[in-house]
Amino acid sequence: MMIATELAPPETLAELMDRLGNVPLDRIRLHPLPGTATVEDVLRLCDREPKRLCELIDGVLVEKVMGHQESRLAARLIQALENYLDEHDIGIVAGADGPHQILDDQVRFPDVAFIGYERIPEGADPATPVPEWIPTLAVEVISKKNTKAEMVRKLRDYFEAGVELVWYVDPPTRSVRVYHSPDACITLTDADMLDGETILPGFRISIREWFDRALRVRPNS
Repeated sequence: MMIATELAPPETLAELMDRLGNVPLDRIRLHPLPGTATVEDVLRLCDREPKRLCELIDGVLVEKVMGHQESRLAARLIQALENYLDEHDIGIVAGADGPHQILDDQVRFPDVAFIGYERIPEGADPATPVPEWIPTLAVEVISKKNTKAEMVRKLRDYFEAGVELVWYVDPPTRSVRVYHSPDACITLTDADMLDGETILPGFRISIREWFDRALRVRPNS
């Protein structure tokens, strides 16, 4: 069941910016007017501009940013997860262009999402454009254009919706922040193994090998 967020409409542009995590103005869409956008607007924009994905946050369309490097890291992780799921059929994986309605007024596009079968209703339509299937695990590969406040807000929203585990991947430091709640985090470096814990029992990936393979430009001679 979706959770409704009850906030009074912002009275100033500064208040709106603060709520959205101080994202740059060029990522905030003005049509429809901020505060009036709906899930249907997300879908219309995806159909009209498939290369520009917009999340729905408190009735505002906010453009999602992701670069080439971030995309490659996400793709490599998806490959590893799909290989794991071939042997452990416990759920499904979606990529960065897969929207999830996590709250009544929110649609998010995690860079990688794992959804356990227990979170998907029986007889669910695989063609559902914006499923209300809350990810068990949500992964975000941080971009240079993501603000710190934006990612704090997103983290809070994920856990409010019922996400159990969140990984924030930071390309410049080759590290992964593992969150079990908005306030409980451990940071792993490229000397560590990333573990699926109870969400993905037995899943382990070397952070160093993940980054090395995902960001390789040419094979070593």
